Amino acid sequence: MPVWYDSNVIKITDESSNTKRFWVEVEGVDSFGFKAGQFVTMDLPLGEKRKHRWRSYSIANAPDGTNVLEFCIVLLEGGTGSTYFFNEVKIGTQIRFKGPAGNFVLPEKIENDLVFICTGTGVAPFRSMIWELYNNGETDLNIHLIFGTRYRNGILYRKEFEELLEKMPSFKYDVALSREKDIFGESPFPIRNGYIHPIYLENRDGKTNNCKFYLCGWKEMIDEAVANLIIKMGCDRKQVKYELYG
Repeated sequence: MPVWYDSNVIKITDESSNTKRFWVEVEGVDSFGFKAGQFVTMDLPLGEKRKHRWRSYSIANAPDGTNVLEFCIVLLEGGTGSTYFFNEVKIGTQIRFKGPAGNFVLPEKIENDLVFICTGTGVAPFRSMIWELYNNGETDLNIHLIFGTRYRNGILYRKEFEELLEKMPSFKYDVALSREKDIFGESPFPIRNGYIHPIYLENRDGKTNNCKFYLCGWKEMIDEAVANLIIKMGCDRKQVKYELYG
């Protein structure tokens, strides 16, 4: 039987014009254990039926031995769960959830380069993974984070990833902006117009043997990326892990 927890919202900040970060403190435990990349399923007051009430969100922070969890949530047009978070949730709001769950996690022993491909709040599990690796002293791993969003102001956790570029010599970070017309200006990482797919196609052309690809985002992005990796680039299916949003 799944274990249900009660938690209280202790902090809320704006991450972008349509994205907020929420921190909750879990009641009844001093430390909430989970693996980086996992999610919890929340029971929100949105209706009587389970399918109307339950929403799953990736944990955005790295495991740190505390009972505080962070979630990064985007406001979706017509999305009852995100609308509830943006309009109703305040400091002190109680959130009930079960978990952690999910197999979208790093292997026990990392023997490959890691390429993380994501759009929007799909970056949350990768933030958790990268900070866990950093905190564990695994700072020499070849990690490439490829992040896509519509506009420059939608680049999530930008300052943190810029910081990691300095702290982790083998960390690489690329951003694709699908609707931004002006991408000029100084940046410590590459920013380009368009979608994320050309980035990994160009960067990993002929260099996929020693590589593990993790994908997180909407179904259309995942489908295109999986097809590119397996059909165009010749990756084995075991090299590709993904988690769908929505």
